[in-house]
Amino acid sequence: MEELNADLIGKLKDRLPQMSASHKAIASYIIDHYDQAAFMTAAKLGAAVGTSESTTVRFAMSLGYKGYPEFRKELSEWVRNRINSVSRLSHALGGESTGNLINEVLTADMERIRDTVDELSPAAFEAACDMLLNAKHVYVSGLRSAEPLAGFLSFYLNLIRGDVVQLKSTSTSEIFEQELRIAPGDVLVGICFPRYSMRTLKTMQLARDNGANVISITDGPYSPMNMYSTCSLYARSDSVSIVDSMVAPLSVINALIVAMCLREPDQVRESLARLEEAWQNYQVYLNDEIDFTEDATILDYSLFKPDEK
Repeated sequence: MEELNADLIGKLKDRLPQMSASHKAIASYIIDHYDQAAFMTAAKLGAAVGTSESTTVRFAMSLGYKGYPEFRKELSEWVRNRINSVSRLSHALGGESTGNLINEVLTADMERIRDTVDELSPAAFEAACDMLLNAKHVYVSGLRSAEPLAGFLSFYLNLIRGDVVQLKSTSTSEIFEQELRIAPGDVLVGICFPRYSMRTLKTMQLARDNGANVISITDGPYSPMNMYSTCSLYARSDSVSIVDSMVAPLSVINALIVAMCLREPDQVRESLARLEEAWQNYQVYLNDEIDFTEDATILDYSLFKPDEK
């Protein structure tokens, strides 16, 4: 692909006179409505200008992109740098009815997962599985919107292999204190998406400086997280609104967990058996789960007064 101009809209304006009629219609719509086009699928953009989805894809490829998703990603980044997060919600969802909203959001998430399947390196995925299973200790770093992903990964890694530390704190110094003993043979997983967290980047830098392997889960090859990564797993995450979608990154993390379970089934089975025994012995879930195998579901209304039942 040719070198991309920093001003994407300027690039479209420069090429407009040489475009075909259908491509000119698409480019003109993007120039005039870039804040909405950045959140449209190829089919929806084509429908907006009276052309087909395939024509929209060919338009993106004529500009030097591999496909429409790559063009849309750059357009989204261009828009993200020019409108703030508060106005982004009205730009992305303006004019959408509540009835159409669920379809728009879920369709966009499915597209992100399809793009992630195309962009994710199988070799990097296999390497990440090997590192996580063979590491002495695993550290997981993810802040702000990535913190739930870090918590999800840490929870299941603890069930699979143990010796897992999730770095989380509002204080930068406390994060480094938790990572103080990271060393060769250890692994740090850094999860970060735009807007990138400097604290997450610094935890990755410390890990590499101390000789540990670093796995980054981020949005693409231009992410600053790649500077300190031993291997990188790319997942699409861009805004359909004020909220950044984390569906694709969560799917990648889920795939990692499943792959590790399949590689070490005996270890996982033993860990789960010990956990079940602990739950049973210490009555962790006593009367806390509904058992649908019983003849009748037991519901305890003892907290309610008779006239409230």
